[in-house]
Amino acid sequence: MTNVDYLDQLKWRYATKKFDTNKELAEKDLEKLLEAIRLSASSYGLQPYEVYVIKDEETRKKLHPAAFQQPQILDASYLLVFTAITKIDEAYLNDYIDNIVETRNMKKEDLSGMKDIIMNAVISQSDENKTEWAKKQAYIALGNLLSAAAHYQIDVCPMEGFDPSQFDDILGLNQKNRATAVIATVGFRHKDDGLQHADKVRKSKEELFTRI
Repeated sequence: MTNVDYLDQLKWRYATKKFDTNKELAEKDLEKLLEAIRLSASSYGLQPYEVYVIKDEETRKKLHPAAFQQPQILDASYLLVFTAITKIDEAYLNDYIDNIVETRNMKKEDLSGMKDIIMNAVISQSDENKTEWAKKQAYIALGNLLSAAAHYQIDVCPMEGFDPSQFDDILGLNQKNRATAVIATVGFRHKDDGLQHADKVRKSKEELFTRI
C-alpha cells in the first residue's frame, strides 16, 4: 500500500454494515491490525485496556442479541471487544514501571518522579473516574485500528450499538476487573453493501477547524 495515498485510504473506508462471509481475514493480516492496536498512543503509555479477539461462533451467537441482532457480529471474520481495566492501582502502575525498566534498560529509581506524577494524576482518582478514563483510552486504540485497517484495505465497523452490561456478563468481565468500552467487527465488505458507494458526509474545513 506504499503507493496509495493515505487520505485516499481514509476516504475508501466506511463503517461496514454487511460483511462477506465467504472472505476470511488471514491470520497474518489480523496480526497487523492487533499490532497497530498495541502500538496505539495512550495516556502516560499505561494502556488501561484489554482487547478480546473473538472468533468463536458460539460466543458470538451469545453476544448477538446483546448487540441488537446486528448481522456484523456474526458475519465478520472477527469481533473485537475493547474493554477498560477497572482495577488501576499502585500494583498496576508498578507492573508498568517494571516493563519500562526491562524494555529500556533503566534503573527503577530513575523513574520515581514519573511514578509520583502518575500516582497523583491517575491512581489517586476514584474507581469510577479511572474506569471512564480507561474507556477513553480504549477509543484511542480503536482509532488506531480504523486507520491501520484502511491502510491495508481491511473493513471495520466500529459499534456502540450494544448493551455493555450484557457483554460484561456473557464474557465474565466483572470477575476479571474489565468493563466493555466499545466493539468493532473486522473482515471484508460484501459487494451488496450499498454504503460503500455513498459519498462521505463530513463537516467542511471551515466548520470543523478554527485557526487562531
